[in-house]
Amino acid sequence: MTTTTLAVLVPLLPFLGAVAGLLLGRTAPGFVRPLAVLPTLTSLVLATLVAARQGGDAAVNAATELTPTGSVPIELALHIDGFAALVAVLVGLVASCVQIYSTGYLRDDPRYPSYAALVSLFTSAMLLVVYSGDLIVLLVGWEVMGICSYFLVGHYWETPEARAASLKAFLVTKLGDVPFLIGLFALAADAGSFRITRVLGAVASGSLDHPTLIALLLLAGVAGKSAQFPLHTWLPDAMAGPTPVSALIHAATMVAAGVYFIARLLPLFEASQAAMVVLAVMAAVTMAGSALAALAQDDIKRVLAYSTIGQLGYMSGALAVGDRGAAVFHLLSHGAFKALLFLAAGVIIHAAGTNSLAAMSRMRNLRDRVPDAYWTMTVALLALAAIPPFSGFFSKEAVLGVAEHVVTGHTEHAPAAAGWIVLVAGLLTAVLTAAYAMRLWLLAFRGRGAEAPDHGRQPLTMTVVLWVLAAPSLALGGFAFRLLPDWFDGRDLSPTLTTSVLGTGVALVGGIVTYGAWRHTTALTARVPLGAVAAHPEGDAAQVEAEAIATHKPAYGDIAYAPDPGRLLLGPLHRHAAAGFHMDAVYRALFVRPVQAGASLVRFLDREVVETYVRGAGALPRWLGAAVRRAQTGNVQTYVSALLAGTVVLAVAVVLVATGA
Repeated sequence: MTTTTLAVLVPLLPFLGAVAGLLLGRTAPGFVRPLAVLPTLTSLVLATLVAARQGGDAAVNAATELTPTGSVPIELALHIDGFAALVAVLVGLVASCVQIYSTGYLRDDPRYPSYAALVSLFTSAMLLVVYSGDLIVLLVGWEVMGICSYFLVGHYWETPEARAASLKAFLVTKLGDVPFLIGLFALAADAGSFRITRVLGAVASGSLDHPTLIALLLLAGVAGKSAQFPLHTWLPDAMAGPTPVSALIHAATMVAAGVYFIARLLPLFEASQAAMVVLAVMAAVTMAGSALAALAQDDIKRVLAYSTIGQLGYMSGALAVGDRGAAVFHLLSHGAFKALLFLAAGVIIHAAGTNSLAAMSRMRNLRDRVPDAYWTMTVALLALAAIPPFSGFFSKEAVLGVAEHVVTGHTEHAPAAAGWIVLVAGLLTAVLTAAYAMRLWLLAFRGRGAEAPDHGRQPLTMTVVLWVLAAPSLALGGFAFRLLPDWFDGRDLSPTLTTSVLGTGVALVGGIVTYGAWRHTTALTARVPLGAVAAHPEGDAAQVEAEAIATHKPAYGDIAYAPDPGRLLLGPLHRHAAAGFHMDAVYRALFVRPVQAGASLVRFLDREVVETYVRGAGALPRWLGAAVRRAQTGNVQTYVSALLAGTVVLAVAVVLVATGA
């Protein structure tokens, strides 16, 4: 079987599994789980074979024109280079793990058949994006992922949080997709083709007329899809969906699509110095802001959501300094340890029996109750904090190293300003990342919150997946930085001494300071009284704890809570960071309220002006008809009298006219 045939089957199999799952979900429920797992696993095997055959050599290209569309044809095209081959393997691995994990996590969910089918469709759409050689076909996968995320985030549609989160995710990403679509058509108009190879050829020849405008339009779509500032606000709220969905979205699909898109078309962005600086600023603000927000969250999944936003900022930063190898390297390592983090968090939530007990301030004695999640999540958090020799260290250092090269003038692929922005923001984010990773570990596994009911041992399918993902989280970086240059652009991905020392040093400082703050708050606080929680306006134990810390008056009672070092570290900034720096309030003021006001004005004009005119136009004939109807009495004498009166009036009028004449 040829490489092209294998590549076609990679996205096709999950799609067929999704269709079969939807058709047989109710009539043959026994086939639902095999139809969810087997096509995705087979797709993973085929993607691995495609990667082995491609081997980092020349890209595999194939195309067939779908239908004549005029001057700019649309083609069903494949373009599989080293980046595409490895990212497809990551997508297949994470999707397979999520499908296997979900058979245990959602084993009692009545809507599991539709859920599994949507996950398969989601996977197929991302694989289409990865392998596509035509921008319109890529756009199809891009938009299918958007609608899948809407349904999957809103899986628990009975809850208002899930309904609001799914709608928000859809609308915010669509806000970026509108300029993205305009940018794609503008790019095709300049290049004369939607084929990625021809577009890149046009960029290389300098035949694009508006590279800056096109790049900025495309960045808007990337910001929405990959949750970059300022279109990042949908991702933390998307945690209302099932935890395996969060793992899939954050690790291998949806948010990775934007970063992958820039990596695929990086020469286009490099053609505009302004676009590279904008990308660097966007990445820097995203990195630092999301890390601060993560340090203030109480819900374990929201911490991980803001963490994803920050790590995507690292990838965008690598692209802003012109190195897609470092960006995709971090994409691969992040996909492994972030999927592990979310699935381990799912084990924790599953142990508590409900998604509502994801608040870390309420956790207690989880180390002994979920040992598999404890050990594997520890590995993933160390990788997230970029502690050597875990995978995150090597990939994050690749990003910082290339930023240093730009700053020191060793490369001219990006402006020096972009290098400084990415390097400074990356080091600051490294401190904060280690801090919130340590905080999560302390609150989740050494917490002193309320004892949640023990729901027994977790299904084997859930715990096995954790250990499968722990292997690349631990060992991927150690050999990948030596092998990946052959698959990418040949640039060195080895850690540099300066950024390795700085990055590891600040990470250790962040973790140690957080541990010290946790010990300090532990000494200051004890237990929250039932009366205090009941009397609090929101009944929030964590808020009562914060007030107790602020006044140095520990409270005592029957409901336990965990001391939070994040409050001590952030101080007055904590309240704003916990609210995501009020970005939702800004959007409400800038967009939602004006739109609502405009809608109210249109409604007023429609009801009070347009409808009044319409009602008036209909009322006049109605009144005339009523008047005529009153004259139709059926009395002959009345008709004769009216005729006589009319005759007299006409006679008088004739006489007056004749006299006047």
